[in-house]
Amino acid sequence: MGADDKISNKAEELKGRAKEAVGDATDNEQWQAEGRAERAKGSLKQAGEKVKDAFKS
Repeated sequence: MGADDKISNKAEELKGRAKEAVGDATDNEQWQAEGRAERAKGSLKQAGEKVKDAFKS
């Protein structure tokens, strides 16, 4: 389950980066904000996975 979560979290972060980039290119502030939020959410989940991995070792 851990690897699936890591892949999902990374995909969410990359989706956020893409959405933010499209927002930047089109000057769409809503997409920029949504992209930043998704990227931050994915990064936060990845950090949580790293903490869990540290305690498993």
